[in-house]
Amino acid sequence: MATVKKDDRLTSSQSLVCVGFAGVFSKTVTSPLEVVKILSQIGTFHCKRGFMHSFVFICQNEGLRAFWKGNMVSCLRLFPYSAIHLATYKNIVHLHIDEQGDISQWRAIVAGGLAGISAALATYPLEVVETRLIAQNCQEPTYRGLLHSLSIIYRNEGLQALYRGFSLTVLGAVPFSVGCYAVYVNLDKMWQERHVRFTSLQNFINGCLAAGVAQTLSFPFETVKKKMQAQSLLLPHCGGVDVHFNGMIDCFRQVIKNKSVMALWSGLTANMVKIVPYFGLLFSCFEMSKQVCLYRNGYIISPLSYKLKPGVDQSLGPYELQEFKRYLRNRKSQSSSIGNRW
Repeated sequence: MATVKKDDRLTSSQSLVCVGFAGVFSKTVTSPLEVVKILSQIGTFHCKRGFMHSFVFICQNEGLRAFWKGNMVSCLRLFPYSAIHLATYKNIVHLHIDEQGDISQWRAIVAGGLAGISAALATYPLEVVETRLIAQNCQEPTYRGLLHSLSIIYRNEGLQALYRGFSLTVLGAVPFSVGCYAVYVNLDKMWQERHVRFTSLQNFINGCLAAGVAQTLSFPFETVKKKMQAQSLLLPHCGGVDVHFNGMIDCFRQVIKNKSVMALWSGLTANMVKIVPYFGLLFSCFEMSKQVCLYRNGYIISPLSYKLKPGVDQSLGPYELQEFKRYLRNRKSQSSSIGNRW
């Protein structure tokens, strides 16, 4: 089974910056696909005629800027989400890591799922705001920005509205983790070689496959969650949701009864199309940011390549490496001083 190798050559703040930059860039570029996906999940009139027509209809009715509705909130949410996710993930991983610094893929996936739930709990109100901003018509907005949205929702609907549908995040994490595990346990067979020899391209393909399978399995939970986030009696057309319901179970029932079982996968086409560019940009931007950080920390000879700097112990952490360099400089300085005396 595949394993994940722990890499401590980046500081926590550098890891957060790398993840944040890569996430913001990839989210912004693929935002039009995200908007179409969420509107399809909610069931608004924009997406009644299929995937391609949705782009034309949104552009005609709301203009090009509609494809970036909620993107600012999504990007802002990324930083606290990533910080909490990284901190929680590292703490869980350190409890199960072995003496060689390895952890089994299954435990790594479970750790990632638990870290994701913790991060989602802390930032869930921002996700609700993002969904409301996307669901509304930007030509006739009910909500204007993050703070205004939070205050309006809290004042008119109460605190529970900002956490409506959160239980589906927890439930959806189960099929998501199972999907990731099902892909990763078969990677060695698929490539007919051990995971330690995978190239960057193979790892990218692996990530896309895992995301595709995992998101497809958990998509019904995501669809119902988006409907619950968007629905409000205070909004025009109840937030644009295509079915009316009371609670999570009733939402599943109404969707299946009035639409079909396949309606739980509405927006899956946009989601599948989004996977390759999103993860491609995420992977490449993260690697570029990581190379710059490793170069600044003194592990590689150039920010444009991963060629290791000769004589540098790659097992040392960044602070340990700086202390070691400082020790060598002081030692060299003392040696030069003694030589000058003689």
